Amino acid sequence: MPRITFDALSAFAVFADHLHMTRAATALHITQPALHTKLKALARQLDCTLWEHQGHRLVLTPEGEQLARFARDQQERLTAFLDELHEVPASRPVVLAAGHAAYLHILGDAVRSTLTARPGSLRLLHTHRHDMLDAVRAGRAHLGVSALDVLPADLTVAKIASYPQVLLTPADHHLATRRSITLADLDGADLVVPPPTRPHRANLERALRGADVHWNVAVETEGWPLMIHFASLGVGLAIVTGCVTAPHGLSAIRIRDLPPITYYAVHRDGALRDSRTQELLRTIRTTVAAKRT
Repeated sequence: MPRITFDALSAFAVFADHLHMTRAATALHITQPALHTKLKALARQLDCTLWEHQGHRLVLTPEGEQLARFARDQQERLTAFLDELHEVPASRPVVLAAGHAAYLHILGDAVRSTLTARPGSLRLLHTHRHDMLDAVRAGRAHLGVSALDVLPADLTVAKIASYPQVLLTPADHHLATRRSITLADLDGADLVVPPPTRPHRANLERALRGADVHWNVAVETEGWPLMIHFASLGVGLAIVTGCVTAPHGLSAIRIRDLPPITYYAVHRDGALRDSRTQELLRTIRTTVAAKRT
C-alpha cells in the first residue's frame, strides 16, 4: 500500500483548485518544478494518471477528481481538528506576544482596555520578533504584534500602522528647530544605537552608508527606553520609530529619506474564529487609530 503524505495531498488539492502549475506553486510558496515533481511522485505512488492536457488546458482525470475530493475532505478535517485544539476555552486567557517597543508605544491602550473590560482575559508574552512568530506558529500565542521587514507566508498578516523614523535631539541641539531632516544632516553626528546584531542597527548602518554619511557610535544599548534616556542625557542623538512620544527636553524630527516602519498583527489561519481573539485585534486597531488622530 502506498504511503501518501498529507503534504502531497495538500499540494494536489491546491493544484486541483487552480489547474495551473505556476499559479498553484505560487499559492503554495514553492517553485513550479518542485510542485511538478511532488505531483508526479504522487501519481506514481497511486499508479494512475491524475491530470491530462486538453489543448492548452489541464484537466483532472476521473481518478484525479476522486483524489481531489479526498484531499479536500482531509484538509477540512484537519482544519476542524486544529480549530478545536487551539480554540481558547473561556476559562483561559488570550495570549498576546510582542516586543518592548510595541508594548510601550503601541499596545498599551489596547491592553488596558481589554483588561478593564474583562479582567484576567489577556496574558502577555514579551518576545523579539522571531520569537513572536515562533510562538504564534506553535500555538503558544494567539496573536502577535511586531514591526516586520519580511511578511511570513504561513501566517495571516494584518497591518496595524506605519510610522516615520525620527531623530531624537536635545532641545538645545542645532537640529532641534527643524521639522524634518535628511540623513546628510547627520554627517559627523554621535549616535545612540542598538547592538550590531539588532535589525534596526543593520538597517540604519546600511542607510547611512548609502547616503555617504560619516557618524560615530556614542553608545550601544539594547531597547528604546535606554536609547531615549541616553539621548536625554546628551550622550548622543537617537533614531527611533515615530510612535515614540518624545519626552520633555527632547525634540522628534522626521527623517525624510528613511523608510517608514510598519507594525503588523499576525495569527494562524482560523484564529479569528475565536471571538475574543477577533475582539483583541479590533481593539488594537481602534486604539492605535484613535491615538494617531
